[in-house]
Amino acid sequence: MFYAAAGDTVKVHYTGKLSDGTVFDDSRDQKPLHFILGKQEVIPGFEKAVIGMVQGEEKTVTIPPAQAYGTPREELIETVAKSDLPEDLDLVVGRQLEVTRQDGSVFLVMITALDESTVTLDANHPLAGKDLTFEIDLLEIKKPDPS
Repeated sequence: MFYAAAGDTVKVHYTGKLSDGTVFDDSRDQKPLHFILGKQEVIPGFEKAVIGMVQGEEKTVTIPPAQAYGTPREELIETVAKSDLPEDLDLVVGRQLEVTRQDGSVFLVMITALDESTVTLDANHPLAGKDLTFEIDLLEIKKPDPS
């Protein structure tokens, strides 16, 4: 029996839920998630939960913010004048906007508040500050090629 360890490629199905039971992600209607343990391809708490599992094992874990998307950072929240934004934007609380930096890179911000003249934008990850519960099914473990 093989235990999942650093360097292994694993295939999992998972369901991610918030504390209130709301499902925020589920791979079961899609292809399973493949990743290499130890390569930081998933959040640290998820990787830690998979290490030591055996093929066919199922487990449920709750991952605190420090092992997931961190705590929200105030410096990533900004209130801007509506007049500074393109007029054709459909501004709705909860909608994400793509922002292009001067260097051409793109990042997402969430509209968290609106009033007559301003828009509050939050660049924190939408799951920052939340405990995340994952139901994980380890489908496959591939050990690294020894050559």
